[in-house]
Amino acid sequence: MSFDPTFDPNAASPADSGIFGLSDSPEEAGVVLIPVPWDVTTSYRAGTSDGPRAILEASRQVDLFDIETGRPYLAKIALLEENVAIRAWNREARADAESVIAAGGRVAPDSPLAEKLARVNVASQRVNEWVYATAREWLARKKIVGLVGGDHSTPFGTIRAHAEAYPGLGILHVDAHADLRRAYEGFVYSHASIMECVTREIPSVSRLVQVGIRDLCEEEHDRIAASRGKIRTFYDVDIAASRRRGAFDDAIARAVAELPDEVYVSFDIDGLDPVLCPNTGTPVPGGLSFHEASALLRAVVEAKKRIVGFDLNEVAPARDGVDEWDGNVGARVLYKLIGWTLRSQGIG
Repeated sequence: MSFDPTFDPNAASPADSGIFGLSDSPEEAGVVLIPVPWDVTTSYRAGTSDGPRAILEASRQVDLFDIETGRPYLAKIALLEENVAIRAWNREARADAESVIAAGGRVAPDSPLAEKLARVNVASQRVNEWVYATAREWLARKKIVGLVGGDHSTPFGTIRAHAEAYPGLGILHVDAHADLRRAYEGFVYSHASIMECVTREIPSVSRLVQVGIRDLCEEEHDRIAASRGKIRTFYDVDIAASRRRGAFDDAIARAVAELPDEVYVSFDIDGLDPVLCPNTGTPVPGGLSFHEASALLRAVVEAKKRIVGFDLNEVAPARDGVDEWDGNVGARVLYKLIGWTLRSQGIG
């Protein structure tokens, strides 16, 4: 890591600065972040397409010295420019998706609604391919690559690129939801189907370890049971019971023990207590505190496992455009993800 002697990490961030008030270019950065402003299949309430912008704005208020992970900024961190095409695709596909969502996904073959559903699925595949190609490009340049969504459908391409670069990796999935529904409401790449798609379409992912799950359907429960251990789910109700016994650390240690040596972290902000993310697409009571989420990442590092990539999704700004709380929390979770990833790789 090189240090720019003209940069003052203790000073206020310029209004036009990059992520976390930094001015690092993607070419020189050790960590490259891909923003994906996409929330087409969000079925309860939209708004996460503005998550990357909200996180960027709030990140300029984050102090760069972190008491747990040190100075992640020294590795140099860059957020790519938003792809304006994706935002345009999001507007177009969302208009089609809303009719399908209103119908509860009950779409008759050869109907106008079926045509809209087909267009959404094509657009989702287009986004997946763009994300995959972008992540693959920066991984080839030996960067640590993270994704900032958007809804939780967005990291499929990033996970695919990492699984190719690190065959046999495991996914640590922090979420309120299992995301194991098959083509929820007819959307093949639904935000509620991301882990079903990953486990079905990316066979080089060796293990899916889910933490904080507290909202799932019978189909998903059966899918976990039938996975023969490839999916290990640590339910929020059990983690809460461990917390009451003063055994939270033991609970997360059991989850981490199920992961292979190389780990990709997929972090849905609604895995946290919704007090921390009230405007997320599908908030659910329960969840991890901010410090518990960081403790989970610390446990991965202390178990000598290597975090090779990550994503953060489902951050949504308040609809009134005034309350910046969700972006604030999202930016700080993102900095923890970066910091613990660097620590796991012996950087910093």
